[in-house]
Amino acid sequence: MATTTASNAHPLPDGAGELLWSPTAEQVRSSRLAHYQAWLGEHKGVRTTSYDELWRWSTENLDGFWQSIWEHFEVVAEGSPQPVLGERRMPHAQWFPNARLNYAEHIFRNATAERPAILAHAEDEPLLSLSWASLERDTAALAATLRSLGVGPGDRVASYLPNRPETVIAFLACASVGAIWSSCAPDMGPTVVLDRLRQIEPKVLFATDSYRYNGKAHDRAPQVENLLAELPSVRHVVHVHGPAHTTRAVGWRDRLDWSECIQHAAPPRYERVPFAHPLWIVYSSGTTGLPKAMVHSHGGIVLTHLKTMALQHDLRAGDRLLFLGSTGWIVWNWQVGALLTGASIVLYDGNPGWPDTQALWRFLDEQGVTLFGCGAAFLINAMKDGLRPRDFCSLQHLRAINATGSPLPIDAYRWVYSAVKPDVWLASISGGTDIAAGFVACAPSLPVHAGEIQCPELGVAAQAYNDAGQPVINEVGELVITQPMPSMPVFFWNDPDGRRYRESYFDTFPGVWRHGDWIRFTERRTSVIYGRSDSTINRFGIRMGTAEIYRVVEELPEVRDSMVVDLEYLGRPSFMPLFVVLQPGLALDEALKARIVEQIRSKASSRHVPNEVLQVADIPRTLSGKKMEVPVRKLLLGAPPDQVASPDAMQNPGSFDFFVDYAKERVPT
Repeated sequence: MATTTASNAHPLPDGAGELLWSPTAEQVRSSRLAHYQAWLGEHKGVRTTSYDELWRWSTENLDGFWQSIWEHFEVVAEGSPQPVLGERRMPHAQWFPNARLNYAEHIFRNATAERPAILAHAEDEPLLSLSWASLERDTAALAATLRSLGVGPGDRVASYLPNRPETVIAFLACASVGAIWSSCAPDMGPTVVLDRLRQIEPKVLFATDSYRYNGKAHDRAPQVENLLAELPSVRHVVHVHGPAHTTRAVGWRDRLDWSECIQHAAPPRYERVPFAHPLWIVYSSGTTGLPKAMVHSHGGIVLTHLKTMALQHDLRAGDRLLFLGSTGWIVWNWQVGALLTGASIVLYDGNPGWPDTQALWRFLDEQGVTLFGCGAAFLINAMKDGLRPRDFCSLQHLRAINATGSPLPIDAYRWVYSAVKPDVWLASISGGTDIAAGFVACAPSLPVHAGEIQCPELGVAAQAYNDAGQPVINEVGELVITQPMPSMPVFFWNDPDGRRYRESYFDTFPGVWRHGDWIRFTERRTSVIYGRSDSTINRFGIRMGTAEIYRVVEELPEVRDSMVVDLEYLGRPSFMPLFVVLQPGLALDEALKARIVEQIRSKASSRHVPNEVLQVADIPRTLSGKKMEVPVRKLLLGAPPDQVASPDAMQNPGSFDFFVDYAKERVPT
């Protein structure tokens, strides 16, 4: 039974809960979720009349739910799908122990001549369209090459490639042979890449000599030389030509050209592996230490992405999905999963704001994108820039927008409906690298309320826990998952006794996954994220998530971005500075400071008024766009800069210089 504690209940932000959009009855009836519910009733005798009833059944009957996903989507496998759960414990639940399958095989079940599999945009290059037949042909040819190089099940294959079709082909070829994929984006520096790839000792490296961003070619040939010198496990490097390849030759050791590797056609062949066999290794941000190397399984990702893409996001054959993000962010893996539904994926390699801020919106319109995903910061910046895409684009095919990476503020919700499209399905979603999917996300049968995430995903037993480990409603608590999920990591690489895995998720509430986010669930099972629990501000005994402050500060039109940290000095009152990025040309004067302070006092909490407000040029962010609150806090509490953040793990390393100087000169000692 859920409980509430009034003393800890935070007020919802002003405007939260305002109804902004509802699906029509026809949209609900025609959704893949409705078809699944009808199928459940007909084939399983499970009849539900609402999403909440379906969610409750899915989390209280795990075996029945995941068995139904297996059957409804006709998973192809050897062996038996029984039992569903060999071991039910967390961590290390054992899913479908008697089944063997292959992720890539499921991708190509949807091959069709009617639609492209991939549409690819790169700066200063014509749009590339890749058919399903071409994708399967090149994947099979490359898989045969990998086998000829001695790559087999369990071997690691790494990538240092941008968001282009060759990256997708390389991943699918790797999955075809049962090898384990791992991707780093070429804008990552060598130190960060080596922190990841040294852990897994790849046998083959796919790499580019250059990539283009913001109208400029960026040379990566020296960085690849560095990687090869430090990765003796790499026996072959497959060279994927970048925009600068015609300007000079590269002298990488053990080099094979991409064209050679896909030259000879071969029949498709998919190595069926145990359900829990590793599919890929993905990483935590690594801003403050060695990144966690999280391993997800073939079976876990197949089942989870079928469920997520089809039932939560309503993706169908013929849809086009573009999710804005680099190959080092989990949204790239998630986007490729859309191919499981027969949808086309649209790859966008380059700066979405080049050559102007309208560029990406025009591209979405021209290519008939039906689902657009991005970091919340992209929508916030478009709003702050005063863009009105509906004034220069029809966006007639755009059915849904997803925002992730950070909470989407209420004014950004309203901006989407007023400036982008009034009948679009806007879904703020939250999950992450840890599970390659969402914990709380969306459903096509539910309305959109300002500032709220629509629902927990099916099969995800998400709750908010108070400090006593009790579930709460209408109170901010720790986001926890109380039942196992197939896409939880099967293990961490180089964590033989599982200690790092347990410490990451299961130390606080034994047997229950604690994700590290503050969340509030309403009676409608909508939710609001309040920021990371490890960066919580606790002033005068009152706890508040940083996102609560960002919401009200960034409502001000002058403020583009912000960061707040609470410095708890031993033996003295806490000191809380607020850093703000202002609109171009503005300066932080006393009048604006007073408005910012009053905004926090009146709309968030009088006890969380900052001690100081400072203007900065940029807020430090990880490569996936998250604000680096914890590293900045550690720095300002006296930790050496080189121990709290690696520049190569940052999106904007120059932004850290201000905070290093501030720590030396202005923080009380």
